[in-house]
Amino acid sequence: MSFFSNLFNRNNNPKSIISFDIIEPIYSYLYKEQSSIEFKMKGIQEDVLVNLYYFPGSLDHEEGNAEIKKAGFNNAYEVLNELYKKMNIGVLTDEMMQEGLEYDFIHIQFYSEPTPEEKKFFKRSIKNFVIFFCCTNSLEINDFKMLYSGRHFFDYTKGLLESEVIDVNNPKNESEAIGVRDFKLVLQGICQYLNIEIPKTVELPSNEDLLGNEEATEETFQEFIKLVSRGNIEDKELKKEAQKLFKNYQKQAEEYHDTVEGHFAFFESINAWNSDWKFDPEDAEYFISELIGQDFTFDYPEETYSHDLFPYIQSELEKSNLELLTYETFGDNYLFFVANKDEVERILELSELTKIEINQL
Repeated sequence: MSFFSNLFNRNNNPKSIISFDIIEPIYSYLYKEQSSIEFKMKGIQEDVLVNLYYFPGSLDHEEGNAEIKKAGFNNAYEVLNELYKKMNIGVLTDEMMQEGLEYDFIHIQFYSEPTPEEKKFFKRSIKNFVIFFCCTNSLEINDFKMLYSGRHFFDYTKGLLESEVIDVNNPKNESEAIGVRDFKLVLQGICQYLNIEIPKTVELPSNEDLLGNEEATEETFQEFIKLVSRGNIEDKELKKEAQKLFKNYQKQAEEYHDTVEGHFAFFESINAWNSDWKFDPEDAEYFISELIGQDFTFDYPEETYSHDLFPYIQSELEKSNLELLTYETFGDNYLFFVANKDEVERILELSELTKIEINQL
């Protein structure tokens, strides 16, 4: 493909990182160097996946052809035409299909924090941005359009077909808005990972080093303990616990069970609430009062129990700049603790770094 960037009416706002001048060099790298990349970055809890696929080849295999037939199409080009119609891109004619040309697209996948509604069902919200190239006022490829999906692509063809056109300047709902916000961050992270220079006109979503490969040390565990205990721990005990957890961290994978047991013991040693997955609002009020050292009550609808109480608990805690979190017990119980709300993002970063899994509720 040949690209150029001097035409109007395209996805090329010079201030936005979601623009052709950013997407094109990412595409160029994927096309010339490596068609698939996976990396970690700050602000995104799981790995970011970036893949260059193409029609018809990426769907031209036994499973893909079965998916195409199941969706009611005869071949991958017909699927592409269905997507083109959705995006208002000119479709392929029969003659063009016969030529057997390849049509590239980029699929970027990552996880964001869930909305309060999504939190009832899962801990992370998957985001898929699928980028297709097109022409605007030109015979050359000089533009792109995007589809978005907040679902897993277990059936890839179905996943593509169920994706919707996205207007990044006007998200349809809160989940999509979070996706667009994090997509901007992810594009910056991709550029940093691939050493792609971002034009100075672009308003960066973050001023941080998004790939800062921080390594876990004993001091890392000390910071983690200070935050999850909200500073309610003596220096001597802090250093002792940090040393113990760091030694666990350095153990081999086959000793993982013992490591997890150590994490559980640590959380029970600080101010935490170990609860069955079923609990009453009165239990929550009593134990959270114990955790924060003052009376805690909250409003909730009648006949509301267990995880359905979380939005109401969090809403009340937020008034005191607090948030209820839980250590992942890998069982059917919770190990709750309370953190300062403005420190939660750092706790989650340290959670990844220390391999001590913390979940937002």
